Amino acid sequence: MRLSVPNIPPALLAASIARPTPQIPRAAAVERISEFLSPGNAVVLTGAGVSVDSGVKAYRGKDGRYMNPNYQPIFYQQLIEDSPRGAAFRQRYWLRAYIGYSPVRKTLPNTTHYALAALQHAAVIPRLITQNVDGLHHKAIRRVWDEETIKERMLELHGSIFKVQCRHGHEYPREVFQDWLGAANPRWKTYLDDMERQGIKPKTNPDGDVVLENVSYDDYVIPNCPDCLSEGRTNNVLKPDFVFFGESIGQSVKDRSYKFIEEADRLFVVGTTLATYSAFRLLKHAIELRKPVLLLNVGPTRADGVHGVDKVEIPTGEVMRDVVREVVGGRAQYDPVLRDMLLSGVDAPPAGYGDESRAPHAAMTSGPVSPASDFREPNEALS
Repeated sequence: MRLSVPNIPPALLAASIARPTPQIPRAAAVERISEFLSPGNAVVLTGAGVSVDSGVKAYRGKDGRYMNPNYQPIFYQQLIEDSPRGAAFRQRYWLRAYIGYSPVRKTLPNTTHYALAALQHAAVIPRLITQNVDGLHHKAIRRVWDEETIKERMLELHGSIFKVQCRHGHEYPREVFQDWLGAANPRWKTYLDDMERQGIKPKTNPDGDVVLENVSYDDYVIPNCPDCLSEGRTNNVLKPDFVFFGESIGQSVKDRSYKFIEEADRLFVVGTTLATYSAFRLLKHAIELRKPVLLLNVGPTRADGVHGVDKVEIPTGEVMRDVVREVVGGRAQYDPVLRDMLLSGVDAPPAGYGDESRAPHAAMTSGPVSPASDFREPNEALS
C-alpha cells in the first residue's frame, strides 16, 4: 500500500517557486481585498494559514512544501484497520493525540479570525467554509451568532477535533473521551497534568497530533465505546470527527460546500495552498460558475496560474483588520460589535515559523515509560 500526503503537484510547485507572486505593499493589498469584498455576498474558504498567528502550525511552509518531510501522519486506512497492526496504529495515534489535544483546546482566535467574524457580522461574508478542525472561527463568531446560525452559515469541510465517533456511528464530546483516556492510562494523565502545571507546550500539528520519541505505545489502553458495549459488542475503534489523510469527505458535506459556492457572488480564499482536492475543487467550481475569485496567501498554491484567480501575497494578519475598516466604513466606529472584534485576537505565531520548511518537528522526549522500547512504527512509503 502506497500512501501520500496531499501536496501541490511538483511541476506546479517548481514553477511557482521559480516565478513567485511578488508581495505587494500593504496599502495596495488592503485596497484590492476591500474592493473585492465590498459588493458583499462573498463566501470565504480558509485553511491552516489562518490559524498560524494563534500558534497552530500549518502543514506547509512559505515555499509551499510540506513542513515535516520526516513526519509520518497516520492514515485513515491504518487507523480503522481491524487487526493487531491497526490496534498498534490506534495506540500510537491516541497517545499522541491525548497529549496534543490540550494545547489545541486552549488556543485562542487571532486577529484574522476576528476580522473575518466582523465581516460575517456585517453580512459581507454570510457564509464561511474552513478546512481547519480547530474551531477557532466558531470561537470568534460566537460573540454574536448562536449555535443554530453558526451551523447554518459555517461549514467545517474536514470536520472538528472536538468530537469523537466510533466506527458504528456513536458520537461523544472530545472532552469526555479525553477523560476516558486519562482514567484508562493514569500514568499518562499524571504526565499531562505535570506538563500543564509546568507550562510545557508540545509542538502540535493542526490535527492535535504530537511527535513522541523513545516511547512505547504497547500498553496504552483505548477505552471501548460504551454504547457499543450496551449493544452487546466490544469496539475500541474510535476516531476524531475529522477527515484523516486518505479519507474522503462525506457526500452531504461535499454537496453543502458546493451549495455555499453557488449561493455566493464571489469566492475569497484565505491562508491555504489548496493542496487537498476537497478544497481545490471548490475553487474550480467557482471558476466554472464564472464567479470572481481572490486568493490571499503567502507562498505557492495549487491555484497559481489558474485562469480567473487573482492572488494577493501578504500575511493575513497584516491586512485583514484594515480591510474590515475599509469595507464597513463608519460602522467600525459606532457598531460596538465591530469595534470589539477589531480590538480582539492574539498574535502569537509558533516560534521559528517559516524557518522549518525542510526540517521535521522537534519532538517531545519520553514520558512515563521506558526509553529502551523496541517498538517500531509501521513504515509506509510516502510520496
